[in-house]
Amino acid sequence: MALKCGIVGLPNVGKSTLFNCISSGKAQSANFPFCTIEPNLGSTSVPDKRLEVLADMCKPQRVIPATVDIVDIAGLVKGASKGEGLGNQFLANIRETDAILHVLRCFDDGNVVHVDGSVDPVRDKEVVDTELQIKDLETVESRLAKVLKQAQTGGDKEARKIADLLLRYKAALEQGKSCRSVPLVNEEEEAIAHDLFLLTNKKVMYVCNVDDASAVNGNAYVDAVREAVKEENAEILIISAKTESEIAEMESYEDRQMFLEEMGLQESGVTRLIQGAYHLLGLQTFFTAGADECRAWTIHKGDKAPKAAGVIHTDFERGFIRAEVIKYDDYVALGSESAARAAGKLSTEGKDYIVQDGDIMHFLFNV
Repeated sequence: MALKCGIVGLPNVGKSTLFNCISSGKAQSANFPFCTIEPNLGSTSVPDKRLEVLADMCKPQRVIPATVDIVDIAGLVKGASKGEGLGNQFLANIRETDAILHVLRCFDDGNVVHVDGSVDPVRDKEVVDTELQIKDLETVESRLAKVLKQAQTGGDKEARKIADLLLRYKAALEQGKSCRSVPLVNEEEEAIAHDLFLLTNKKVMYVCNVDDASAVNGNAYVDAVREAVKEENAEILIISAKTESEIAEMESYEDRQMFLEEMGLQESGVTRLIQGAYHLLGLQTFFTAGADECRAWTIHKGDKAPKAAGVIHTDFERGFIRAEVIKYDDYVALGSESAARAAGKLSTEGKDYIVQDGDIMHFLFNV
């Protein structure tokens, strides 16, 4: 499964610049509001040095990293739900994303116009939050009318469960709260919530776009954001989109690393963003490795072996027999699968095995 993230924020906060840094797509980036009209779609590889090491060892025909898909939509403004700016119809384009990257302007620059005339990331956050909540309220009310009818006239028990959750979401949204603030009582409700694709139910990473001088430690604007979101289960990332765009244009790895070191950074903001998104969503990576292909696969922490097999192909999960597992460190230390097998470092695992980050796996199945 590819991780999919949607970028939201006010106009002129650096959304499209960030999109261009982290994706293969190219979005127009300009110093005027609403330069993005149609949604921009792109993808990027998940940086993972372990895959590079495995590829050097196996010399495969193909090396396939995990990927992240990115959707960048038009900037939102206060009143977008009532048609201000370009409206909020673009929000439908990020409904099926896994997480939201909420870009906040945390830099002063008189040459870059702010739609509200001043820099205030906490105010900007609240504007976007309100527009997302209004969009969700529209969705909830529309769906609620249908399922209540099914529950009342047909005695549909499933519809009743959906209606109960929708009513709780409606109450929260009408109080100006996001859907993620509503506690879910069991796995069944979690599944219902997932299938509703509500925007304010998604995990959020607040991306504080700062000036170059604040790229390492942040600034007062970032401190204000931290204080505003301290009660939320959200990630905060400090990044200079301007700096990242310069890094993205450098062709050699050595030049990029030298530039980062001069900035006082160990890794690029893009790498930290992807790592943060994985942490936020509870994701991890396992590998398949051989002469034909070395590949990274994304799963959720806690997934068992059959679920991991299903990421490769549904038949693998349906006909799962067992998994052969080598720990990454053992594989690297011993140099090959055959050496790991000979050293007793290859284990045979059944359906209850919980996959660990970095596992190198081979699945046996029969359908």
